[in-house]
Amino acid sequence: MKGRGTGLQPNNRFASQERGNYHEEGIDEQLLQERVPTEYIVEHPKTVMSKNESPDIPFTYSINPYQGCEHGCIYCYARNSHEYWGYNMGLDFERKIVVKPDAPRLLEKSFLSPSWKPQVVMLSGNTDCYQPAEKKYGITRELLKVFQKYGNPLGIITKNALIERDLDVLSDLASENLVHVIFTITSLDEELRRVLEPRTSHPLKKLKVMEKLTQRGIPCGVMMGPIIPGLNNTEIPRILKLSSEYGALTSTFTLVRLNGQLGTLFREWLETHFPDRAAKVWNQICSIHDGQVNDSEFGRRMRGEGPLAETIHAMFSKMQDKYFKDKKMPDYDFTRFRRKGVLNLF
Repeated sequence: MKGRGTGLQPNNRFASQERGNYHEEGIDEQLLQERVPTEYIVEHPKTVMSKNESPDIPFTYSINPYQGCEHGCIYCYARNSHEYWGYNMGLDFERKIVVKPDAPRLLEKSFLSPSWKPQVVMLSGNTDCYQPAEKKYGITRELLKVFQKYGNPLGIITKNALIERDLDVLSDLASENLVHVIFTITSLDEELRRVLEPRTSHPLKKLKVMEKLTQRGIPCGVMMGPIIPGLNNTEIPRILKLSSEYGALTSTFTLVRLNGQLGTLFREWLETHFPDRAAKVWNQICSIHDGQVNDSEFGRRMRGEGPLAETIHAMFSKMQDKYFKDKKMPDYDFTRFRRKGVLNLF
């Protein structure tokens, strides 16, 4: 399906009923439109910050102003969480986007709480805060203004060049050492990117935006995520080299893992787009996760293990030493937090 990561509509694992197409003459074919429009569903949750309990993730709180993601990355672990909203993790994840317009107000409420202690809050812990919906709703920009007002540190992970729009606010945050920006670059191969993550920004465009942010004093890094053996693992040297040249101060990666129904979705995608090496890629993914693609073991699930994983780790480490040896992100300044916002200045 053009512009989408998948055309599949797997059943929601929590649903007691299933929905499908019925043809009275018994014709078994999928009845999907060529272009499926995106639908935005406005929600008003009571809280906006999610607390992380995983030792694999280096932050405690994250905010996702949007649930579901129009970027359509076929490998995205967040697809599974879309089922909690009553939708499926296939095409619904890409076209039914839950929007949280109250997020800035709820964030401000958290910062006003006497129990809040200044700490890094991550934007895009689950889905991208700069996905196409942000052009329409601008929730991420309003969140940045709240961080700016209260002087609380934040991190941003994105695959979208739209972040360039917020150079003004990000520059102010960076002047107080309150923000780090991480660009995810999975592949520099445009043909692969178009089917792997169809509505993300072109990698060269992301690199150019990274350069602009760096020139404005906004510290940036790169994450190669995920590395998929047999598809993009050979791109490690070039991605790290270019990222360093365009201003990245740090680099990291994750290895692909396919939890929940994601394995079924990904295998169909592999067989559709890369039939000549689908079996090889699948088997290599299994080899880094103890013989299966579904891996929930802390410590291993995002880093993998085994000979192939060790080879990838060694290659990445070697390239880090070559291109990032004398680079590092500036430390956050937690003393900038203002409990009452700008009123503390007077």
